Amino acid sequence: MSKEFHQNLSREEAKIRIEKLKAWLKKWNYDYFVLNKEEVSESARDKIKRELEELEQAFPEFITSDSPTQRVGSALSGRLEKVKHLTQKQSLQDVFDFEELKEWGEKIQRLIPNEKIGYIAELKIDGLNISVIYEQGKFVRALTRGDGIVGENVSHAVKTIESLPLTLDEPIDLEVSGEIFINKKTFEEINFEQEKMELEKFANPRNAAAGTVRQLDPKITASRNLKLFFYALGKNNLATPPNSQSEFLEVLQRLKLPTSNFFVKAETLEGVEKFYFEWKRKRSELPFEIDGVVIKVDLFKLQHQMGSTAKCPRYMIAYKFPAEQASTVVIDIIVQVGRTGAITPVAILRPVNVAGSTVSRATLHNEDEIHKKDVRIGDTVIIQKAGDIIPEVVKVLKELRVGSEKVFCFPKVCPVCASDLIRTEGESAYRCTNLKCGAIHKEAILHFVSRKAFNIEGLGEKIVIQLIDNQIIEDPADIFQLQEGDLLSLSFFKEKKSDNLINAIEKAKKVSLARFIFALGIRFVGETTAEDIAKFFILAKLFEDNKSTIKKIAEYGKIIIHEQWAEVEGIGEKVAGSLIEWFANPENQKFLQKLSDVGVEIIVEQKIAPQIFFSKTFVLTGTLPTLSRDEAKLIIKDRGGKTSSSVSKQTDFVLAGESAGSKLEKAEKLGVKVIDEAKFREMVDKL
Repeated sequence: MSKEFHQNLSREEAKIRIEKLKAWLKKWNYDYFVLNKEEVSESARDKIKRELEELEQAFPEFITSDSPTQRVGSALSGRLEKVKHLTQKQSLQDVFDFEELKEWGEKIQRLIPNEKIGYIAELKIDGLNISVIYEQGKFVRALTRGDGIVGENVSHAVKTIESLPLTLDEPIDLEVSGEIFINKKTFEEINFEQEKMELEKFANPRNAAAGTVRQLDPKITASRNLKLFFYALGKNNLATPPNSQSEFLEVLQRLKLPTSNFFVKAETLEGVEKFYFEWKRKRSELPFEIDGVVIKVDLFKLQHQMGSTAKCPRYMIAYKFPAEQASTVVIDIIVQVGRTGAITPVAILRPVNVAGSTVSRATLHNEDEIHKKDVRIGDTVIIQKAGDIIPEVVKVLKELRVGSEKVFCFPKVCPVCASDLIRTEGESAYRCTNLKCGAIHKEAILHFVSRKAFNIEGLGEKIVIQLIDNQIIEDPADIFQLQEGDLLSLSFFKEKKSDNLINAIEKAKKVSLARFIFALGIRFVGETTAEDIAKFFILAKLFEDNKSTIKKIAEYGKIIIHEQWAEVEGIGEKVAGSLIEWFANPENQKFLQKLSDVGVEIIVEQKIAPQIFFSKTFVLTGTLPTLSRDEAKLIIKDRGGKTSSSVSKQTDFVLAGESAGSKLEKAEKLGVKVIDEAKFREMVDKL
């Protein structure tokens, strides 16, 4: 949430917003921490809490003692005995990028200007915080975090954790804190059992762990294979107290208390950053969920000198991984025209960091989606981004509306050329009726040169617009005839930049068959469908002599009938109709000829693996001895098969490896054939 937004709010608007945020954060936290229900993702709640903190800083007169920003932990469920902690719990401050981490480092260095600070970084396990108390070396009780002052007595449940010693080797008094969690495989098994018993499934492993710890029946707790790692020292009468966090971890090991081996000592925050990125990349390899790294000043002496605020210790901080989801505000809604004329509504957002990048817009897909989700200008929304996928609005937080939000009215004419928009029966998108629309023209060229098509490096949107506006190119084929002089006439182009782009264009003249088909921009033909079409052309032995490739595509595309297209794996009725229409268009035939004339050359990989898995569906589970999942999926796909993430009656094979979970059990229950890697390789090597 930007500071400009806070400055633009009136005092009364800020008060209303703060009260809304406080009320709903309390509810969502109660749902999550007590009822084990996740109405709003943790990352989205983090963003909303940060907005509340910033608003309270801007309008401190509205800060109240019961605000979620002023509290530690969560409410108690009321079912279990409440016990006061020996050492009061505190919350961790969060940072989300290295610049924020460096600011924290500079701040704590100012507290002890003459001391050299060393750090220890530990993985931040996504579980349930717990405190365990030993007296004279005997386990006495275990408490949840609760509100930080009082926790719930869950001793009956925690005692079932097999890795927890009930008697220590030394007769000491000791308070230690850590994290209870459930491994990913166990989580799948628990949800499988929940589904069998027609009970509500847990949202994530953290919720499953919290729900398990609060079970009143210890037999249920014992059956769920809880794990526990300790990482914090409370009250104790150790004969030789540790001087640092790293020494304390050694004490834990000496006492045979479970602890994580995933930590690093670092002299600088740059060393911490290296550890952070290593586990950000490898987090999927861990058997448990993590959501970041916790960084602590290593020496306890320095920790004591730095002290704490009312809520947070100054000497430690959580460096969280980029969130896949975040909350923000819809500033406006606009529409964009795509390469096929489809009109897509786009939410203009208050900039927010999601999955490691700043997002300021998100797709709303179509008019129906806007109505279904009831997205309005001014709404607080949750957005989601995964990998290269365009961010989208997942949910509207209608609870935070204040009455000034505006309903969006979908336009009746194209925003670029003012032509009428039409919506074909059975389709969700409106389309511009003007095939000469400038936006369609521009988007078609941008698609043609994009990374998954011809991949012409350096030819971005601004340059394409200049080339079109200066009438240097009319269609994508003209790109391959560009000369250095054409580029030097454009803004900001110098000789070296021109040379680089000309070389990139020349290199791009050679392209794979699948990329070529995808670049044509045929409606409904995405990257995967283009690969299916390429495979179809090759199996038809269209390119045995590898000559006049584009001409053969043009001729063959014209004569293929609808039924032939529809028989191709991955091509349905809709795609078949689109292919027939595209190849029958004389303008498209001329375009293909022009691409051939300007020297575009399609590289055809003649060798196609036998299609032994044609129309077969595989589900992969567990760890295979030698093949990675991606390698196994590629083998299946190359041989005509497909993979699915879930087992059903339509599944043909489950390829199972070590530590196969609930998918294997479901396959056995449904009678789906289960094979191991040896059998899979035998099937592949037969032909």
